[in-house]
Amino acid sequence: MDFKLSEEQQAYQSLARQFARNELAPNAAAWDLEQTFPIEVLRKAGELGFMGVYCPVQAGGLGLSRLDASIVFEELAQGCTSTTAFMTIHNMATWMVAAYGPPDTVAAICPKLASGEHLASYCLTEPGAGSDAAALKTTATRTEGGYRLNGTKAFISGAGETDILVVMARVADESGVREGAGGISTFVVRGDARGVSYGRKENKMGWNSQPTRQVIFHDAQLKEVDRLGAEGDGFKIAMRGLDGGRINIATCSVGTAQAALVQAVAYMNERSAFGEPLRSFQGLQFKAADMATNLVAARQMVRLAATKLDDGDAEATLFAAMAKRFATDVCFDICNDALQIHGGYGYTKEYPLERYVRDTRVHQILEGTNEIMRVIIARKLLLEQNLDMLL
Repeated sequence: MDFKLSEEQQAYQSLARQFARNELAPNAAAWDLEQTFPIEVLRKAGELGFMGVYCPVQAGGLGLSRLDASIVFEELAQGCTSTTAFMTIHNMATWMVAAYGPPDTVAAICPKLASGEHLASYCLTEPGAGSDAAALKTTATRTEGGYRLNGTKAFISGAGETDILVVMARVADESGVREGAGGISTFVVRGDARGVSYGRKENKMGWNSQPTRQVIFHDAQLKEVDRLGAEGDGFKIAMRGLDGGRINIATCSVGTAQAALVQAVAYMNERSAFGEPLRSFQGLQFKAADMATNLVAARQMVRLAATKLDDGDAEATLFAAMAKRFATDVCFDICNDALQIHGGYGYTKEYPLERYVRDTRVHQILEGTNEIMRVIIARKLLLEQNLDMLL
């Protein structure tokens, strides 16, 4: 397997690195402290194509691969984890509209999303349906020519500030509500549509540069063309989106861990204790060595999963789950270890380490908790009993 990046990939990597250093990193601490959603910077990212990285060219995006997207998002996350994470969610929602929307809907919505002129949220989780997403209760009741949407979504990134909502809902008609995963459909809803309202902004541990709110639907009227894919395909669409979403969020962890390791190594070279530089202490040398080794392992696992998804591999879901589980766990540990190396300074806002720890912690929860990732992996291993799929 060739691990060398192509010239085109290196060019996108360099462009993302420059944007992260110039637009994200200098502002990340202030956005976190003031809980600012940097819409104008997101629009600048859109001008470079970063808001539609793997959205098809004909829909206004760059049309890059998931591996290319991972390379881009890793660089951006080194500038601001929280803002980049929102960008990946927006990219996922944009791709879902482009991949499954009717032609007129794609033409009307996707170019504005891909350019960053409009922003999108992904609405799957509900107050009573997190890990068990198939248990969602939001209903889309059949009407003449469309649907009537009712229900509540929870923990929605960007909610209240975004223009487009990609919503999973259970279809209902005169025969009743369709139960099970096969009863779920996917819809595009305008963020300012009548019947759409928002809860208070959640007061979170991290991810403070993006708002998180409930989204409440009360008799919101939808047209037939607002549905993505066929009726009953919503859960499949959601899970296909999450394969890429899990790779994206794992990538954000890798990028943040890279930034944390850079900070830790610089600190070990600058700071002394007991008359010796920190880099001379074997305990810290071993810690840094483990951090670097785990970082490289996480990066390669994420890029392998992205390649599997690009290739349409039958086990792409498995590899995405493994990459998400491993990368978000070990990269959180890398950030935490980097904080520890900084001692008391790492716990202060003078350094970015405490923000890295807070922002990466949620990656072990969203896009499917790491416990659910283990369920996915274990079912594959124990039910199919085919270890060749790991090769």
